[in-house]
Amino acid sequence: MSPQRLKWLVITAPPVVMLMLELAHLWVLPRLKEGTHRIVVDVLVVLGAMLFYGLLCAVSDKNQSRLQRKNDELEALHSASLAIAAELSLEAVLQRVADQARQLIGARYCALAIYGEDRNIEAFLTSGIDEETRKNIGDLPVGKGLLGLTLDRAESLRLHDLGDDPRSVGFPPGHPEMRSLLAVRIPAPAPFRGNLYLSEKLDGGPFTDEDQGIVRRFAIQAAIAVDNARLHRQVAGLATAEERLRLARELHDDRAQILAFVKTEAEVTKEHLRQNRHDLAAEHLDKLSGAAREVYADVREDILSLRSVADPNGDLVGSLRSFVDRWQTQANLPVRLATSGTSRFSAEVHVQLLRVLQEALTNVRKHARATEARVCVDVGDDRLKAVVEDDGVGFDVSAVQGNPSLSFGLATMEERCRSVGAGLTIESGQAGTRVQIEYPVASDV
Repeated sequence: MSPQRLKWLVITAPPVVMLMLELAHLWVLPRLKEGTHRIVVDVLVVLGAMLFYGLLCAVSDKNQSRLQRKNDELEALHSASLAIAAELSLEAVLQRVADQARQLIGARYCALAIYGEDRNIEAFLTSGIDEETRKNIGDLPVGKGLLGLTLDRAESLRLHDLGDDPRSVGFPPGHPEMRSLLAVRIPAPAPFRGNLYLSEKLDGGPFTDEDQGIVRRFAIQAAIAVDNARLHRQVAGLATAEERLRLARELHDDRAQILAFVKTEAEVTKEHLRQNRHDLAAEHLDKLSGAAREVYADVREDILSLRSVADPNGDLVGSLRSFVDRWQTQANLPVRLATSGTSRFSAEVHVQLLRVLQEALTNVRKHARATEARVCVDVGDDRLKAVVEDDGVGFDVSAVQGNPSLSFGLATMEERCRSVGAGLTIESGQAGTRVQIEYPVASDV
């Protein structure tokens, strides 16, 4: 009962009881003996009060039960929404939507169909069907019958028995038996088009209006999560494109210096050979060979770095661990890696911080003449602290930073940190070099 009806019940019930007592006083009591009048009146008053308060308690219990069911629904919707919102991958979000929708109303099976512009099914995800049964069903549906029904206007469809609908077509061999159906559209922005299909309630009953309302409200939350995942994919793509432009500039500037050196050395070697100065020519050929080895090592390291940042959805600690495992073998330099905590950052932050750490290790290989490197990453609730150290020869930081021809790498690291609001500290001396990054985790929430 609604609060409005309950209010009118409280207002009208007492006058109705009083009217009944008055009618009893006028019509019934005159026919009774004098001594029984008071007893009858008392009994009628008690019965009227019991009837009123009993009715009031029944209505109150019904409203309490309804509110409890609504609270349970909201809690389930909230939990389901949090579960799917925590995902950033669109594919993972869609699978979560199917799983959570099935659990939300206690359905045995759920499917999520994604449609293209031509209304044909582009992807079909299932929940509640094991892998063996999935294989026995065979090919994915193509969008015929009820699965091809456009829900853009109706937004939902509920059937007690699929066989009674003329649009229903037979299931392929190996398909689980399904009779009931609840279909709801996911109202995500274009170009996404998706429908949720639920079948067979676990309690054996039909889908109700309440089930339909719950799934429709959940579909709205699912649409928000889908849109968020799509936007994250676009942002990741933009971050990747920006990173490619940045790398292209870095490769051009860095490799251009080496190629200019190679060109000069080649010309000098040619001149020495022309003048039969073979000893001098051999020295310059050694320099050319060393430059070639350096370029080869740099290119291999660049390829390894690009592979590590190609997937910005992973957490920074995991990406760094994967990079270090391969880098120390490739660079023939052992690395002690210590990490604590895990965190998933935005695509831009993930790429930039990882590239700074990679550049720090590249500098260790190229300049430090170290026997070992140490990398420590600590991710806390409010900040990330990452340190790269080596036991090499060190360098004069102020002298390098004051020389544009030598400070290109350091300037790039500072630029990357500054672009995402991170702090960079570089200390170096006879005991080696220490590069430290600090990033406020709260700013990436």
